[in-house]
Amino acid sequence: MTLSPVRRREILQALRQGTVPSGNLDVLAVGIDKFEATVNEELDAVSAGGSIFKAVRGEYGSGKTFYARWLQQQALKRGMAVAEVQISEVETPLHKLETVYRRTTESLRTSSFAPSAFRGVLDSWLYGIEEDAATAAGTSEATSEQVEALLETRLSAVAAVTPIYPMVLRAYRDCLERDDTATADALVAWLGGQPHVSAAAKRAAGVRQDVDHFLAMGFLQGLLAVLKGARHPGLLLVIDEVETLQRMRSDTREKALNALRQWIDELDTGRYPGLYLVITGTPAFFDGRMGVQSLPPLAQRLHTDFTGPARFDNPRAPQIRLSAFDLEKLVEVGVRVRNVYRDGASSPARIDAMVDDAYISVLASAVAGKLGGQVGTSPRLFLKKIVLDVLDKVDQFVDFDPRRDYSLTVTDSEMTDTERHAASADEVEL
Repeated sequence: MTLSPVRRREILQALRQGTVPSGNLDVLAVGIDKFEATVNEELDAVSAGGSIFKAVRGEYGSGKTFYARWLQQQALKRGMAVAEVQISEVETPLHKLETVYRRTTESLRTSSFAPSAFRGVLDSWLYGIEEDAATAAGTSEATSEQVEALLETRLSAVAAVTPIYPMVLRAYRDCLERDDTATADALVAWLGGQPHVSAAAKRAAGVRQDVDHFLAMGFLQGLLAVLKGARHPGLLLVIDEVETLQRMRSDTREKALNALRQWIDELDTGRYPGLYLVITGTPAFFDGRMGVQSLPPLAQRLHTDFTGPARFDNPRAPQIRLSAFDLEKLVEVGVRVRNVYRDGASSPARIDAMVDDAYISVLASAVAGKLGGQVGTSPRLFLKKIVLDVLDKVDQFVDFDPRRDYSLTVTDSEMTDTERHAASADEVEL
């Protein structure tokens, strides 16, 4: 894959900061090829009006976040919208769908709009109605009456899902027509699930209440309908790190697990056409008594047999597992990062000579050694070190030789809690 300078810079900057790049992940993808065909099939099904649920399990370092971002990239290529939500007991409890819906609209993005793309999607939907009305009339610009007629037709489809949603959409368009920016802004916030919207703005749309759990369920359907009308065939929604439910109070955890079970059942009934729902978590969440197993109906829905070799796992199952990185995979992704860097370096030949495959293998082993030999915990720190401490210096300083001038050090302040827990007290010579 040929990367533009901008894309290359984005990838490398994310790695310097120890985060997962937001795009072009195909150039770094290692070990997820076996899922690609099934992912393509499932995204095609969702784009055609279906709905999919998938649980992704893996230990820390297995690449759950990377897989989720890669999946989002595949969805964006198809014109879908994507969103990612982090569950928390206080701010985003899973059993309160109004908070999940609000975070969804806040993180919503498309290939054309960065987060939050919610208002851009609404405006695109309205613009599409004007275009379609003009096309149907055979003119370059439709009359106000023609637009209103088509608007009512499109709103009737949304009204069948949730009656309040089109009421506020209609009021939002009226505010735009009158240049009432303040009320329009408030109505967009209310449609996005934001609390504390002024009573005056809500009265303008004929509503009184804030968005609660039950309204949010309908609003998610309304969002899917608007996305489709705005030429986005579906929504990929990632709920990341659901293992945090294990640390919540038992009553909160029970409600959250039951909400997840209900959501899966509603996807099966076709209530959310165009929704691809993904959750990610650790094996302990799926198999432990503080997680899925504490709610037998949910455990039954997610049950997948992982007793056999990983190479025979069924990617079509409701639950898939990601294998932890081994040293071979760690070296392979290091080589890919080196190649991405080399293509934009001032002296590609020097990058290849100073940071060859053999050196990358030594550095990968050393970083894993610093983390108690746990290779699966190493990718984030390893990629940060190879870009920030090795490749950048080779590129900038003509007399820098990493074998001679670089000694690997890892401090507590640069590690995550999981990496710190894995860290070995023994120093590893590089």
